[in-house]
Amino acid sequence: MSAKSLFEKIWEAHEVSDGLIYVDLHLVHEVTSPQAFEGLRLADRGVRRPDKTIATADHNVPTDGTATARLIADELSRKQVEALEQNCKEFGIPIYSLGSDRQGIVHVIGPELGVTQPGLTIVCGDSHTATHGAFGALAIPIGTSEVEHVLATQCLVQNRPKTMRIDYSGELGVGVTPKDLILATIGRLGAGGMVGHAVEYAGPAIEALSMEGRMTVCNMTIEGGGRAGMIAPDETTFEWVEGRPGAPDDFDAALDRWRSLPTEDGASFDTEVQIDAAELAPMVTWGTNPGMVVEVTDSVPDPAVLDSPVDRESAERALAYMALKPGTSMREIPLDRVFIGPAPTHGSETFERRPRWSRATAPPTPCARWSSPVRSRSRRRPKRRGSTRSSVPPVSSGAAQAARCAWE
Repeated sequence: MSAKSLFEKIWEAHEVSDGLIYVDLHLVHEVTSPQAFEGLRLADRGVRRPDKTIATADHNVPTDGTATARLIADELSRKQVEALEQNCKEFGIPIYSLGSDRQGIVHVIGPELGVTQPGLTIVCGDSHTATHGAFGALAIPIGTSEVEHVLATQCLVQNRPKTMRIDYSGELGVGVTPKDLILATIGRLGAGGMVGHAVEYAGPAIEALSMEGRMTVCNMTIEGGGRAGMIAPDETTFEWVEGRPGAPDDFDAALDRWRSLPTEDGASFDTEVQIDAAELAPMVTWGTNPGMVVEVTDSVPDPAVLDSPVDRESAERALAYMALKPGTSMREIPLDRVFIGPAPTHGSETFERRPRWSRATAPPTPCARWSSPVRSRSRRRPKRRGSTRSSVPPVSSGAAQAARCAWE
């Protein structure tokens, strides 16, 4: 048997048929789901696996600690959050809306709760879903029509991407962060250098990163045009997941599975890239896409030196838009504004909001398991009632009290 990569192992374990893969975890938020839920209603369909679906209010929530969606000042934003709550209530999906201490950035709550795990296929209607690949998962961003398809079937129609491995030798220098690492990589490959590929980041420089750093690298895969970013799971990964509410009950058995996932020696990739991490410096972008990046001690480049006519034209437009002149030192460019917050990489470098839990302590809830009501597949009378089980407590507030705590 030929040696297999991390991607190949996960893809082949989830491939239902050619071009169709099974989804282990579907993360839902208020922006890309309303039309998907309405499509289910019009087709009189239900959600195939509510227990493998988790929703949170994310993109349109206020940051001032307000308690419910009804206090969101912007009408459209408020309606989207309220629609998410109502949809989750109707279809029996666990939700963390405003007022829940587990509500948060959709790419953050999965790792925080421990439901993001090695070997899983994960999808979400957001481009930065690649963040979850830091755990050795295959995490793919999807659009609204695909959100509906996954809700209805728990499967995703997906052409098998090409594979790329970026191997980093050496160690990051003083002051060089994971964000610098991925920006320098995109700068070398170009903003479209990863298009059509599932990218595995490997090598000593990657293995030395914290989980927060790994999430930053995988998160930015989309800025390089990649389909998914992945990092092989190791002891750093396992330590992160252990003890979290969504961690497997039989953790030792899970470890045995997870330790078999990393890429085997001799595995082949469609594209391989070698980068010496020790040569990298702190980076800064100067233009209108992440590929327009230089070291912080460099100057704005001259478009005339670029080989590609397309790159030259793009650089010229960016310079005009940014009102910059070639040769200007990056250190001489004044800062008009400084934003402190999660965007554009959704907080992956300032990840943890709450203390870690250990296996010796109970999760911050009295529930041993949580039960979510299964709602009718029709807008008319319920056809059936039952419950679906999840290892994650779907606590919510506002319009959607979608779940109840059930002792076992």
